[in-house]
Amino acid sequence: MESGSRGGLEDVVVSTSDICFIDGKEGRLVYRGFDVNDLVEHSSFEEVIFLLWHGGLPSKKELVAHTKAISSTATRKLPPGLVTLLRSLPKKTTPMEVLRTGVSALSSWDPDAADNSKDATARKALRLTAQMPTLVAAWERIRRGKTLIAPNPRLNLAANFLYMLTGAKPSPLAAKTFDVALILHADHEFNASTFAARVTAATMSDLHSSIVSAIGALKGPLHGGANEQVMLMVQKIKTPANADSFIRKLLADHGRIMGFGHRVYRVEDPRAKHLKRLATELGRQAGDTSAVEILDTVVRVIGSTPTTG
Repeated sequence: MESGSRGGLEDVVVSTSDICFIDGKEGRLVYRGFDVNDLVEHSSFEEVIFLLWHGGLPSKKELVAHTKAISSTATRKLPPGLVTLLRSLPKKTTPMEVLRTGVSALSSWDPDAADNSKDATARKALRLTAQMPTLVAAWERIRRGKTLIAPNPRLNLAANFLYMLTGAKPSPLAAKTFDVALILHADHEFNASTFAARVTAATMSDLHSSIVSAIGALKGPLHGGANEQVMLMVQKIKTPANADSFIRKLLADHGRIMGFGHRVYRVEDPRAKHLKRLATELGRQAGDTSAVEILDTVVRVIGSTPTTG
């Protein structure tokens, strides 16, 4: 299978995957035999995690136990030493740099750090899944000079992240939006970050090192960093009224417009429709749909611009 990355793995055949299947011609994304559209409609991110890890959807009893394990305060909290490390970092450090450094540092406090057995690796995966949202939220609070918010075990992973980030319980729509975003980005076959993690794991290295490799690849502007570049573009455009002229000038100057086109999909990315719908609903709830309007204009202009050979 070809990589789903926008980075440097085009036409590199890696392997086949039982976890994720992408049909680029039909615009389908499938996890363990379940279409992502159905998972968005009927599942939570916690349930999708179980599906990806164990190969099937959990029973009600299994889901309760799985969710409780991920959401417990003991699992989500950061070691005090790591918080001290975060406070020592320059405030200009980006969240991706903090995530990369923080995941690496977490191995120093992990009780299973030296154990690469299947059971120990599963325990480390669960802890990292629970700790990474806390890590990112903590850095956002620290760099803005705000008090850290302790994890709330009564909230699922998505809602708890937003709570720790803002200090307020998120609206149901905000929590659902982020939960859906996590589901849509849970897996994407052998993209660059997955490939990087597998290479590191194949050397018999530990899980934390493998995830650090993945984060390093994901940070690049030709992979996960492309999303950040799109939002920076929206900020530069500022208002929907500026979007048309901004993009036409960028095209005329042969500038790069990030976030458009994917090596795998020949039709609309199946994730896009869900994200657009929820972003629109969030904008309406907040009384500001300008970001969606800007992106709609960008899509329209690019779609109407003839391509040259």
